[in-house]
Amino acid sequence: MAKKKVKNKNPSKKFEKYTVKDGAVERKAVCPKCGPGVFLALHKDRKTCGKCGYSIVNK
Repeated sequence: MAKKKVKNKNPSKKFEKYTVKDGAVERKAVCPKCGPGVFLALHKDRKTCGKCGYSIVNK
């Protein structure tokens, strides 16, 4: 039986939503209406919440 070829896997991007400052973990973009736990999606020209539809336009 021949071995299966292993595909190159992309690293996880879930850690890009957090930053570390002074030994504490902080979330980057959080929805102000929904509260912590709901991130804002980063688009080319705006940030939007997938839960409530709140959006911030970048200049």
